[in-house]
Amino acid sequence: MTASLPASGERLSAHLGLTERVLAGPRLRKLLGVVEDGLDRVEQTLARELKVSDSLADATTRYLYEAGGKRVRPMLTLLTAQLGEGTTDRVIAGATALEMTHLGSLYHDDVMDGADVRRGVPSAHAVWGNNVAILTGDLLFSRASQLMAQIGERAIRLQADTFERLVLGQMHETVGPQAGEDAVAFYLQVLADKTGSLIAASAQAGILFSDAPSEYRAPTLAYGEKVGIAFQLLDDVIDLSDDPGETGKVPGTDLRAGVLTMPYLLLGRATDPASRALKATIDDGVARIADGADPAILDEAIAQLRDHPATHETRRQAYEWADAAIAAIDPLPPGAVRDALVKLAHVIVDRSS
Repeated sequence: MTASLPASGERLSAHLGLTERVLAGPRLRKLLGVVEDGLDRVEQTLARELKVSDSLADATTRYLYEAGGKRVRPMLTLLTAQLGEGTTDRVIAGATALEMTHLGSLYHDDVMDGADVRRGVPSAHAVWGNNVAILTGDLLFSRASQLMAQIGERAIRLQADTFERLVLGQMHETVGPQAGEDAVAFYLQVLADKTGSLIAASAQAGILFSDAPSEYRAPTLAYGEKVGIAFQLLDDVIDLSDDPGETGKVPGTDLRAGVLTMPYLLLGRATDPASRALKATIDDGVARIADGADPAILDEAIAQLRDHPATHETRRQAYEWADAAIAAIDPLPPGAVRDALVKLAHVIVDRSS
């Protein structure tokens, strides 16, 4: 995620795209107001929970929070909670803890990927170094766990299971597929673990912590994971964007760091000479950057990949996963919540940052 917090007075869901124009109709507008009020409470809770008595830890833990974010995960929790008792104190605590977990994962991701920019500001490890960035992520995970512990055993289990998948996803991404393993299928599983698991947990948290009917858990869990995959596939496309002012990142940040993305993997499947030459150029550039060359050596290749059919196919796949997410919530009762989840899936794959 790369966008900054909305200006004072601008509502967070409008920042994502869930405007009254998108959520047309009185039922959806009423739901939007409930979610907005809940997001305000989440922001207040985040600001309180991120305060640390140690001055250095206080500065580092608040750094990426103050840089902004779209708050997709707490928004999902708040939406699905309306299928139960609504925005309870447990729902707010759970939504906040999961967003803190997401924030902690960003500190670790940037160290692993060597990213210099996050949400339009220098990444934490670029400011304080790798060790402090990693420890800050650990501290955020600890704070999130403390908050979940206040909710109860189910919350602790949800947090632990999600954290396990986050770690396994990062581990598998780091090691890469084994010999003979399909790279695209492997990558989709990494996305399910690294991104889908936390979004799925957020969607399910609204059901669990609002005491909604138990039969809603599986559909919201499936929805969240599939939306998460769609979200990350679209991020792979956005990574190649030529407008860093829009994305908050240098174009091709992931590729320059040697991080596999779906456009690159699909490029590797292409057999035409131009595609093979482009892949060879990218591979050579990544190796040279790892040895200290200027990352700008890949500017032209990234521009070519941006317009390559592999990138267009990645976008198409993102829409396909969003459609699958929408199909997963068919068992939910018709009404404003299900309609909003459908709209949210569309917004996620239509965004530009």
